[in-house]
Amino acid sequence: MNVTVGISEMRVSADPAETLITYSLGSCVGLALYDSVARVGGLIHSMLPFSKIDPDKAKRLPCMFVDTGVPALLQAMFDLGAQKKSLIAKVAGGSQIMDEKGIFNIGERNYAVLRKLLWKNNILVSGEDVGGSVPRTMYLRMETGKTILKVSGREVEI
Repeated sequence: MNVTVGISEMRVSADPAETLITYSLGSCVGLALYDSVARVGGLIHSMLPFSKIDPDKAKRLPCMFVDTGVPALLQAMFDLGAQKKSLIAKVAGGSQIMDEKGIFNIGERNYAVLRKLLWKNNILVSGEDVGGSVPRTMYLRMETGKTILKVSGREVEI
C-alpha cells in the first residue's frame, strides 16, 4: 500500500506492506530513515532550512523546516522502537530548480542543515542523490528498507 508524504509532511511506519512515497523533491530535501532491526522507517519532505524565519508556522508545520522536522521524525521513529545506532539514512533533493543563478541556494542550504543535523546525531548517510536541476520522487519500501529514486523517468536504488 502506498502512503504519500506531502510537502512539509512526514510519515513513519512499521508496516511491511507500506511504501512511503514523496513526490517532486526539487530544492526541498527528502530524508528516508530505516532501522532494519526494529523494522521501522520514516520519510520527510522539508522545504526550508530554518524555522526561525516563521516560528508560528514551525509550530503548526514543523516538517516544513529541516531544523524542526528532522528531530520530529527521529522522535516519531524512536516512539515506534527505532534505535539511533541502527538507523540507515538516505537523502535526495536539494536541487537548484527555478534558481538557476543560485541567488537563494535553498536546495544547497537545506542539504547543509540536514547533513549537520544528522552528523550531530551521529547518523551517517549511506546513500544520496542531491543537487543538480532535476526533481526526484523518493520511495521507502518498508518490507525491505530499500530507498528508490525516480529521476527523469528512471528508477535507481540509493
